[in-house]
Formats: sequence, structure tokens, C-alpha cells
Amino acid sequence: QTQLLGVLLAAASNFLISVSLTIQKCAHLRLACQTELKPHYKIKLWWCGTALLGLGEVGNFTAYGFAPIDLVAPVGCVSVIGSAFISVLFLKKTMRAADILGGTLTVTGTCLLVTFAPNVPQELTARQIQNYLVSWPFLVYSILEIIIFCTLLYFYKAKAVKHIVILLMMVALLASLTVIAVKAVASMITLSAKGKMQLTYPVFYIMIVLMAASCAFQVKFLNQAIHLYEATAVVPINFVFFTSSAIISGVIFYREFQSATLLNMFMFLFGCLLSFLGVFVIARNKKEERLQISFIDCGHIPGQKLTGKIQPDPHSSHYGTLKSEDDLVKSQS
Repeated sequence: QTQLLGVLLAAASNFLISVSLTIQKCAHLRLACQTELKPHYKIKLWWCGTALLGLGEVGNFTAYGFAPIDLVAPVGCVSVIGSAFISVLFLKKTMRAADILGGTLTVTGTCLLVTFAPNVPQELTARQIQNYLVSWPFLVYSILEIIIFCTLLYFYKAKAVKHIVILLMMVALLASLTVIAVKAVASMITLSAKGKMQLTYPVFYIMIVLMAASCAFQVKFLNQAIHLYEATAVVPINFVFFTSSAIISGVIFYREFQSATLLNMFMFLFGCLLSFLGVFVIARNKKEERLQISFIDCGHIPGQKLTGKIQPDPHSSHYGTLKSEDDLVKSQS
């Protein structure tokens, strides 16, 4: 019953997140249609979406206190399904056959995940978490993760390789630390609320620092990936990488599959595969909706340098556009 409560809370929170993102999208579209330009943070609809987003993230955080990581992380596919179907109602998009097929595969995979998830106690004390931190499986896992992350960071910084796989692998490695810290913090807060005080242990504050730091760098690399690549490519790959890293970290740190049978492990992995496939089907060949922006410069953009190529040229018939070949020939002559 406790795990079912965590699953339902995670599913409801991810659905709420998809609703909030759709509301924010509606706010940006309405702002683009207005003649008077104003910041998005001055729109009440955008703040409504932001409040729902924060509420959904709090619910997701709480779910880790009731259910294992291997169960909460894959349920994040609910946000992908919710975004696909809610956009039909709010953004007037057409329902595709791929959305129905992907949603069916994802729901089937989620049902298998819930049915064959590991049944482990979720009340983790601070002393248990301390023992997990110094256990040799986690130490070996941490060393390997640091080596892989430093190698990827070297290619990203020194070699300027910004491939989507490299960026999202760094996000996934950081996410594995994030879910470990979130699970620990949520469990200790839950026990403290029940009367078993855990907040006086130093490991509680260590986990909070680890959670905040890993989450901050995770958002940085994820924003870089979204900036360079389309969301239709980032969303499914990030979901697969994040879920895989979360499951591995749950298996190694919290030993969530220690007493599971071979059948349970196989059916659980099969459910994950169906969820991954459903997300890819939904995101495949999905067109990106871009706002129509005028080519006329409307002011200085923070962080961007203004160049002469996009400024009005009094000696040319073009306004704010690149020069044509005829103009280039005339200027050279």
C-alpha cells in the first residue's frame, strides 16, 4: 500500500507537471500574438503554470519517501504522455496514431513496472544511509562515475564536442546522484514527521548539499542540450538515460533488487523497455512549434552581440537582412 501511494503520487505529480508546461506554453503563445511586448513573468497565466510546476516537483520529491527509486523514476513517462494528450485540448493540436500507440505501450510498461517492482522497506534511517555511503559497491560505482564524467567533461570543454549523447550522459550521471540524495532526504523527513527524528544527523545536510549541487549542474547541461537540439530529440533520449541511471543507482546504493526473483527482474526490465519504446514513438516525427519572430531587431538581447549584418543599412534597400549577391558585387567593385 505504501508503494502504491508513492506510485500514484508520482503519476499525479508528473501529470501536473505536463499540465503546467502546457499552460506556460499557452502563455508564451498568447504573448507572441499581442502587439504590446512585455515580459512573460508579468502574465498571470505563466505564474499559474509555474505554481503548478512547483507543486508537481514537490509531489515527485515526496513520492521518493514512499516508493523505491526503481519505481518512481520510470513513472516520469506520465509527463510525456500527458503533454501529448493535453496539447490536443489546450494547444489545438491533432491527435496522431503515434500518440495513441505510444501511450498504449507506455501505460502497459508502467503497469508491468508497478506489478513487478521490488518490494523493499522504504523507511530508511540516517544510520542506514551512512552505511550505504561507505559500502564498497557504492564506492566502486562512484569512482567509475567520476572517471566517466571527467572523460565526458574533457571532450565537452577541451575538445568542444557537444554531441547530444555526451551532454545527456553527463545529465544522467548527475541525475543518479540527485535521485540518491532526494530519496535519502525524503525518507529522513518522512521518518522525522512520524516522530523518529533524523534531521540532527550530519548525513541529512550532506545529502541536501549533494542534491542541490547535482541538480544545478544537471539543469545547466540539460539547458545546453535543449539549446543545441530539438526537444523532440532531447526528451526521449533524456528520459531513457535518466531512468536507466536512476534504476542503476537504486540497485547499487539502496540494493532494491537484492531479494527479487529472476522473473520479477525480467518483467520489470521488459516494462521499462515498453515505456522507453512508447516515449520514442510519441516523440518520433513530432514537429517543433516555433514562434513567429519578426526579422526586425526589437532591441538588445542579453548575452548577444549586435552586428552590422542585422542592423538597418541606410545605403541598402534591405532592412535588417543579409545583403544579396548584387549588393556584394557592387560593394566589392
